[in-house]
Amino acid sequence: MAMLSRPVYGKLSAQAGTHHLFIADAEGASAILAMAKQAPQDFFASAEIMYIPGSAGNKYVAGLEALVPGRFYQGPSIAAAMPRLRHIFENAHMGLRLYLTGTEGLIGQVSQIAADAGIEHSAIQTEHRGSLARRVQCVHCKGITENVTTQPVRCSHCGLLLLVRDHYSRRHAAFQGVCINAEDPSENPPAEEIFR
Repeated sequence: MAMLSRPVYGKLSAQAGTHHLFIADAEGASAILAMAKQAPQDFFASAEIMYIPGSAGNKYVAGLEALVPGRFYQGPSIAAAMPRLRHIFENAHMGLRLYLTGTEGLIGQVSQIAADAGIEHSAIQTEHRGSLARRVQCVHCKGITENVTTQPVRCSHCGLLLLVRDHYSRRHAAFQGVCINAEDPSENPPAEEIFR
């Protein structure tokens, strides 16, 4: 049985609207480029693309710029782009179309900021591309550990050994991690790379 809280991602498609905001990291750029092949001519003239290259480096930058978007922003990290994003959402008008693509960490964090700004979850298109690394919240100390690829993982805040559950919290934009050895702290199961 599938975990009901687990995010479900779709495929980006061009929507009618006056302003389009694309936010992508790493391999997420490939989803924008694929969608562009089906989009109407001049679709990107009213679009803004925010791109965090991450592990993809400059592989997709020229392709995104070639779409000739109304605005293009390239940033070093999701955290660095957040002030800009909050400003965009605070000044957004009706008809904004939001497209999120790339890692679950980016999709979750931006969806959370959008929800805080009053954008309905159902109004956001998402497509997962690239790494399956997870953003994990320790249910014990509430700390967030980024880019988790192993099961179990050590909490980067309190040091507990966590079982990464498939339970996803939209409010925290993270999967939940619970102490795996609470009964016997001397148990130390080996970490396996699960989420690549």
